[in-house]
Amino acid sequence: MSHAQTTSFPDRPVTIVVPFPPGGGTDAGARLIAQKLSTRWGQSVIIDNKAGASGMVGSEYVSRAKPDGYTLLIGNIGTFSINPSLYKKMPYDPDKAFVPVSMIAELPYFLLVTPSLKANNVKEFIAFAKANPGAVTYASSGSGSGPHLAGEMFEKATGLDMMHVPYKGGGPAAADVMAGHVNMYFSTVLESIGSVKSGKLKALGASSLVRSPAMPELPTIAESGVPGFDAASWIGIAAPAGTPSALVDKIAADIKAVISEQDTRQTLIQQGATPMPLAPTAFKARIESDRIRYAKVIKEGNVQVD
Repeated sequence: MSHAQTTSFPDRPVTIVVPFPPGGGTDAGARLIAQKLSTRWGQSVIIDNKAGASGMVGSEYVSRAKPDGYTLLIGNIGTFSINPSLYKKMPYDPDKAFVPVSMIAELPYFLLVTPSLKANNVKEFIAFAKANPGAVTYASSGSGSGPHLAGEMFEKATGLDMMHVPYKGGGPAAADVMAGHVNMYFSTVLESIGSVKSGKLKALGASSLVRSPAMPELPTIAESGVPGFDAASWIGIAAPAGTPSALVDKIAADIKAVISEQDTRQTLIQQGATPMPLAPTAFKARIESDRIRYAKVIKEGNVQVD
């Protein structure tokens, strides 16, 4: 691709494929970035939701697209780092199908408990779970989901023995924790912050290494007696393999520029995200290190997909 072609990009609409239904954290982030890039580029940036098979339907579609920058994929830690260990067969080669463009933001989880639970912080929750081995339950939005693996990592890191209760989605899981049928649950900030602020759920800690800017007063699990604990999700953009590196760099630079705008940062924070643009090489390293970490969790916990 010549310099002229890179500088003229884009000269027509760009599509960002979201491999999930509308409404979740990945979709919310995609819509914000699309709107900002559209203003910056003077071209419409279209969101195309192609949900199904844990993000693999939309991902496969992008893997077959022309590597010209006009079809991009937004995915999360599940799409890029977890699925390759969860699924024996994928409709594309996860090592070769995409080129990482830019991370957008981290999406930490909150460790949530039912408000009636006597624990008011992570240390008290660990003590409660140790006093009741095998009797403490944790919900998730499904087997092999990010929240389930965060629960597995928490069990490993603390030496707890808890029982996993998978649900079909975050909504039903949250409802049963609120009602006190299940003790604990990891949920994205976007999905849970309203319930925490209204007192329907109690947040004990954030799962990322840095505190969530949406609730900076809440300590991280790492600073609450579980050093180094890190189970945050993230969202980022990839392009089909074979996309010219000059073009990848240009799109990455433009994404970084729009994330650096104050109002974009504020909106991401309101969506429960921690703005974190990473350039292509740094994003690739993040995908790979998370893939190694989660492969270990999946193997050791013998995690099976429903």
